[in-house]
Amino acid sequence: MNRKDKKQAYLAALMNALIIGFSFLFVKLALTVSNPLDTLAHRFTASFIAATIPVLFGWIKIKISMKDLRRILPLALLYPALFFALQAYGLLYTTSSEAGIIQAMAPIFTMILATYFLQEKSTYWQKLSVLLSVGGVILIIIMKGASFQSVSLLGPILILLSALAISGYNVLARPLTKQFHVMELTYVMITIGFLVFNGISIVQHVMNGSIQLYFQPLTSPIFLISILYLGILSSLVTALLATYALSKIEATKMSVFGNLATLLSMVAGVIFLDETLSYYHLIGAVMIILGVLGTNLLDQKAYKKVVKL
Repeated sequence: MNRKDKKQAYLAALMNALIIGFSFLFVKLALTVSNPLDTLAHRFTASFIAATIPVLFGWIKIKISMKDLRRILPLALLYPALFFALQAYGLLYTTSSEAGIIQAMAPIFTMILATYFLQEKSTYWQKLSVLLSVGGVILIIIMKGASFQSVSLLGPILILLSALAISGYNVLARPLTKQFHVMELTYVMITIGFLVFNGISIVQHVMNGSIQLYFQPLTSPIFLISILYLGILSSLVTALLATYALSKIEATKMSVFGNLATLLSMVAGVIFLDETLSYYHLIGAVMIILGVLGTNLLDQKAYKKVVKL
């Protein structure tokens, strides 16, 4: 990979993190008008329409066979299906700031999965960094009042599972980006998200005799603005950016940019949603971010340089 490609890959990863950083805010705003399932349905409707327009006009060619579809399906189930579903329901039971902090676990999961499935080796310092980040998340959950009988713990657990889902996507997407075009992978992922969430939402409304509630949120300006951001920028564009970045750089290096999104989600929650950050949130955030940075920066090359010194 030449220097220009590497530069573009890191720029894509940076833009991806910036967009995701504010997605927690727009999810919370959308959830004040609609439920998580309908929000996801409308979100991916916007994504699907935006992705289909260039295909219909012939600006982008999609050539996917049934055999290819079977290979991409597991990727699409992890992201967007599981990732967004877990995230949306998790945000019902936790703040966007706290969700952003816990989401920082994703690079840790990515490193572990990449080590097992992609045979990426980690140094002693990277392993210590993993423990530091895990300790940060445990601190937040314990200080929040961890109790398996407490409903409030459900939010952090769902967000943690969403982090695991995106980590699986990071690892699984890496080899697939070498075999398929970025837009082909993205289009299949968006289409599956559109079919899954709309299918479940419409069937549920039909069974309950409440189909009018499916369309009702579309009358809210706040909901429409949130859906356009989430559907076009935070689903379609981020999928394109992430897939492109993963085609050029390693999964663990890509995942470290998620920490910028974590910081932005905390800031957005405090500024726009009047959420409160406690001291343990800040301590946990520092532990997670330092751990993730160590996990991704203290690699074999850095380790060899230190040994030589």
